[in-house]
Amino acid sequence: MNVLVVGSGGREHALAWKLAQSPQLGELHCAPGNPGIARHGSCHPVRPEDAEGLLDLARSLDIDLVVVGPEAPLVAGVADGLRRNGVAVFGPGAAAARIEGSKTFAKDVLRSAGVPAAETLAVARPPCVVKADGLAAGKGVFVCRTQEELDAALPAVTRLGESFVVEELLEGPEVSVFALCDGRNAIPLPAAQDFKRAFDGDEGPNTGGMGSYSPVPDIDAEELVEQVHRPVLAELARRGSPFVGVLFAGLMLTHDGPRVLEFNCRFGDPEAQAILPRLEGDVLGALAAAAAGDASGVTVAVGADAAVTIVIAARDYPAGYDTGSTIEGIDEAEATGALVFHAGTAQRDDRILTNGGRILDVTGMGETIAAARERAYAGAESIIFDGARYRSDIAAEAALV
Repeated sequence: MNVLVVGSGGREHALAWKLAQSPQLGELHCAPGNPGIARHGSCHPVRPEDAEGLLDLARSLDIDLVVVGPEAPLVAGVADGLRRNGVAVFGPGAAAARIEGSKTFAKDVLRSAGVPAAETLAVARPPCVVKADGLAAGKGVFVCRTQEELDAALPAVTRLGESFVVEELLEGPEVSVFALCDGRNAIPLPAAQDFKRAFDGDEGPNTGGMGSYSPVPDIDAEELVEQVHRPVLAELARRGSPFVGVLFAGLMLTHDGPRVLEFNCRFGDPEAQAILPRLEGDVLGALAAAAAGDASGVTVAVGADAAVTIVIAARDYPAGYDTGSTIEGIDEAEATGALVFHAGTAQRDDRILTNGGRILDVTGMGETIAAARERAYAGAESIIFDGARYRSDIAAEAALV
């Protein structure tokens, strides 16, 4: 089976790394890819949003399955264009991807499906949460406990160029729950927890994610998928927009039960970097079955080991990025037993350079979260570039459980 992975980040590197292990794999390609992905397959300079370019590439390479990583091309309808031309795609069409592309649409689906969610507020007053209605690369959520925070959030969300929604501020632990979907069936994947704030102690602005871990203690992913994902999947199908791909629910576990904070139409980043290494068996076969519209007989085995992922970011991320700085220590990090996924890198001759905000993701595996965390940080400490920084408290509390 020839596979094309669409995207260039750490999530796509983790996908390429996992799919490369499948006995069903023929050739692995990526558009546009990155230097880490190039270790597993061939990279091609086609942008993820270039539907026509991706179709031409898929045809020229005799691609059997396209796996779309990022949300922007899915919301833009790239999967629709490929499917109309006979190419199998793991990823929802534009109509179903609106579950992430529009908070207003997602709220309407949740109401119709009878799934509890954070309530929309008619007036913005603290405490509340202000969210960009469209895509914002994980940076469009502003938690406002004070009037001062609200006064800063409103112009910030307006600068994102989208309308916005105001929601009640819920309290409780958050969890990311994923399911592989074929339009009708939902197959639970391990739950994960991510860390969105830029700095230790959950301080600073929201980011695309600074780390993650899996499993999450005391979380029953099957139960949550039954309560949340399957009713939403049925509602989308009823509307004539069946969801094929990964349906990702961000949940708040309140005293009154789980409440949906948001839906995403793809693997989380950096959650994928902690989840995919825990999966056993032929993941490619599971994705292909979902893309073909029938994953009813598919099971995804999960290993006993835990995983912790540390994001190494540029000095000024999320406000700024870094390009052209030489990265050292990747081989040394891998020698500690950690997995290193490229998130924002480029290659010049034999040098790996920074090329983004989140630069590398370092994942450690272990029998416990504490052991996985120790390995992840040992790997992260080996990596050096100008301005490199990462949170020191990823999975710290979970490691004590």
